[in-house]
Amino acid sequence: MPNTSIQQLDDVVIKFAGDSGDGMQLTGSQFSNNTALIGNDLSTFPDFPAEIRAPQGTLAGVSGFQLHFSSNRIFTPGDACDVLVAMNAAALKANLKGLKKGGIIIANTDGFDNKNLRLANYPEGVNPLEDGSLVNYQVHTMDVTKMTREALKDTSLGMKEKDRAKNMFVLGFLYWLYDRNMENTETFLRDKFGKKPEILESNLRVLHAGYNFADTVEAFTTRYRVEKARMEPGTYRSITGNTALAYGLVAASQKANLPMFLGTYPITPASDILHELSRLKNFGIRTFQAEDEIAGITSAIGASYGGHMGITTTSGPGMALKGEAMGLAVMLEIPLLIIDIQRGGPSTGLPTKTEQSDLLQAYYGRNGECPMPIISASTPADCFDAIFEAFRISVQHMTPVIFLSDGYIANGAEPWRFPKSADLPAIEVKFKKQLEEGEEHFLPYHRDENLVRPWAVPGTPGLEHRIGGLEKQNITGNVSYDPENHQLMVKIRQEKVDKIAEHIPLQKIEVGPEKGKVLVLGWGSTFGAIKSAVLDLLAEGHQVAHAHIRHMRPFPKNLGEILHSYDKVLIPEINNGQLIKIIRDQYLIDAQGYHKIMGVPITKSELVTRIKEML
Repeated sequence: MPNTSIQQLDDVVIKFAGDSGDGMQLTGSQFSNNTALIGNDLSTFPDFPAEIRAPQGTLAGVSGFQLHFSSNRIFTPGDACDVLVAMNAAALKANLKGLKKGGIIIANTDGFDNKNLRLANYPEGVNPLEDGSLVNYQVHTMDVTKMTREALKDTSLGMKEKDRAKNMFVLGFLYWLYDRNMENTETFLRDKFGKKPEILESNLRVLHAGYNFADTVEAFTTRYRVEKARMEPGTYRSITGNTALAYGLVAASQKANLPMFLGTYPITPASDILHELSRLKNFGIRTFQAEDEIAGITSAIGASYGGHMGITTTSGPGMALKGEAMGLAVMLEIPLLIIDIQRGGPSTGLPTKTEQSDLLQAYYGRNGECPMPIISASTPADCFDAIFEAFRISVQHMTPVIFLSDGYIANGAEPWRFPKSADLPAIEVKFKKQLEEGEEHFLPYHRDENLVRPWAVPGTPGLEHRIGGLEKQNITGNVSYDPENHQLMVKIRQEKVDKIAEHIPLQKIEVGPEKGKVLVLGWGSTFGAIKSAVLDLLAEGHQVAHAHIRHMRPFPKNLGEILHSYDKVLIPEINNGQLIKIIRDQYLIDAQGYHKIMGVPITKSELVTRIKEML
């Protein structure tokens, strides 16, 4: 057994990459859970192939999972990788540009045979593991497939079943390399395959085979260790954005004492919310998988009309289909949450890639004057708090609310310090139960000081009222074609949304001085890259600051004052410039943009370069 030393590292970025059948997402998520358990800060970025099953070994079929873990606070999955695990030639080709010079490549030689090299479009006779093209990297090769089969040679499993355990070999190898305990993965495997003893035994055996191989091979003389991060005390778990969002909905439903109904149609990358909520029926949650997007939202509108909290989930293409029904909810002035997990567009676009390109659709993408509040989440863990806030606004201001997340937030993971139920504020919900003294008839559009109309559940004696998409007469709710009334109702609906600004927190500066040379203004999933870039520049002595918007409509009351406190404003977005249009329109400032539309997040280094140009 070789003598090995332990080297302390502050942070590490690993990219697991292979064919979509190689189990890279499972490998990455297991390593992430292990990382969370030992107390590192972490951030992940799963990178799915767009096709359900692209031809094996091709560039289109490469599935990746990037994990950044550290003994310090981190906010992104990392710009470039320290380690690339490449299960085949296509995985190496697709991800090599993202590996640091001098980085480690762990390559499965079985994935670099002539067939795989041809499928990855390498020229005839060229093998990157043998031609010297990787001289700037530390390359470690091993035949994962052969050693997996060897570990399982005395089992009755077929060759296909044996090969499915390859990812466990790699996981065991990396657990040794980063000085880890494998207990959590063993527990996971027992829970998952407890009723299939042969499959369980094969996975456990291969996991240990990978660990033992790393322990005996002489290629590695150094093991690495990343110490626990200094984080606020509490109970943490690793959580993805979609899971945090589902838990936030459950918490809000409990705090409002309001049953919840999800009417939805499956769509990437929002479907996990349906999967998660369908497992939580014990909290009084009903989930309904409708036949299409329109049925999804209209069933949710029916639930809200009936005194439940109606929710619908979708992505950009589904938002387009739900447009008319959103207008109906605005006209009815009832609570409703429309959750849009954005992806690359237009049309079907890039279903598995991330984008922030639905903001203008959320603002303006409906017929007529149809204003709705908009809330956006900035990180996976933030989805819990942000959706809780969207729920509160919806029920307390009797309005549908659009909630924006995206594929990067939805599928990415980070540590989440989950709150105690007692620490969450109650959400007050008022139902009108009866006619007040002196009220002869129910007036469904009679409003309070915030222009909020009463919520009356159908079947309540004396509170019968008309619903529908035709324009309502002010106060009575009767159908009205009167031009003056239409203008009045349009103005009232807009003013009601604007008044929500009185009931939301003021905008804060995330990091940096309250006045300075450059303000970097962000929203959504650009949070981590902006905060990391600004922290680096502040350490160099530059006068830069970062503000991140959660309340996209209406904006916090002090946002304009903040914008005018800096010489220049930069707005980075994963679109072709959407928030920048709204900011220029509302505040008449010459904001500058940084736009990336490649289906991947903006990196810290890109922003540092752009901000320095402005300075």
